[in-house]
Amino acid sequence: MDATALSQQVRQLVRDRRIDPRTDGESVRRAAADVVAQHEARSLTGAVPSLDDPEVVVGQLVADVAGFGPLQRFLDDPAVEEIWINEPDRVFVARDGQHELTPVMLTADQVRELVERMLSSTGRRLDLSQPFVDAMLPGGHRLHVVLAGISRGFSAVNIRKFVAKAKSLDDLVQLGTLDEHAAAYLAEAVAAGRNIVVSGGTQAGKTTLVNCLASAIPGTQRLITVEEVFELQCGHPDWVAMQTRQAGLEGTGSITLRMLVKEALRMRPDRIVVGEVRAEEALDLLLALNSGLPGMATIHANSATQALTKLCTLPLLAGENISPRFVVPTVASSVDLVVHTAIGQDGRRAVQEIVRVTGRAEGDVIETEPLFARRDGVLQRGLSRQERSWEP
Repeated sequence: MDATALSQQVRQLVRDRRIDPRTDGESVRRAAADVVAQHEARSLTGAVPSLDDPEVVVGQLVADVAGFGPLQRFLDDPAVEEIWINEPDRVFVARDGQHELTPVMLTADQVRELVERMLSSTGRRLDLSQPFVDAMLPGGHRLHVVLAGISRGFSAVNIRKFVAKAKSLDDLVQLGTLDEHAAAYLAEAVAAGRNIVVSGGTQAGKTTLVNCLASAIPGTQRLITVEEVFELQCGHPDWVAMQTRQAGLEGTGSITLRMLVKEALRMRPDRIVVGEVRAEEALDLLLALNSGLPGMATIHANSATQALTKLCTLPLLAGENISPRFVVPTVASSVDLVVHTAIGQDGRRAVQEIVRVTGRAEGDVIETEPLFARRDGVLQRGLSRQERSWEP
């Protein structure tokens, strides 16, 4: 008997026992164990061949029925950071920042079924009118899918796992992302209510760094976070998290990040964190920070200087009446620190520089003061006058 037949038996048993595989994985495992035990009992009579490793088969059946099939073992592997499907027979994973082509071979129907199963518990949809989707899987992993037709040939699937190796600034010191002096400085800055922007490229560790910074927020303060998809997991005692929502089938009902930033201000926040600033919501964030509300945000950029430049550009998307003459001094007076992190060729993530914004701007240039910069693998405090003229 092949695995498909066993899987069908488990699915039937799950239906007969009225088990919800999305919420009751243990009952699914018991059903799979019962099916495998029955199979092994029949194998004693010679009716069916015996299984080489029944326990492994039970795990495969559970993954197929209650999990995400052939991808489940990568989701369960703590060393795997991301999984993506370029084509059904080309499934990749990333371990320690390095890409690997896996031996997993899927079919187009299997990929479609996996995507549907992943989206079933998220409340988000994927169709011709909405060919992109971002969603959070039950395990806290972020799913992104581009429908076939937009992506060439097949749907492109990315699952970015949230591998929480650090929950505090001290954990980042142990991992080598920060040193003790920089961690102590950032902890004091957060406690003092400084406004911090975390910059970096994709997979550079921005979300993890913000989580660790948020752990330094005093527990007596109320924290409101807004994101496109839930990723922040700071565990603050007084914390409300909100995420965006895509439009329904009739094209209405969407909730944008900009709307959430405005809504957060009505919820008596002591701190606000924006998961990632991408567009015109940067204007609302700056207005909130400029009004005296401490906050943090992440932004894609190649350096701390470029992060400030981008933060001066994004608010211009909010409308023609927004000018650089207003935005540049607002950024200069609203942002206190920029922490830039990056991933190296060896896959290790580390903070590359911490820059203080002095509050002054000359024309379109915001004055900054480098506080920490990584040189020869070490995050050094302060720079010489000659080094301060250098821009990465």
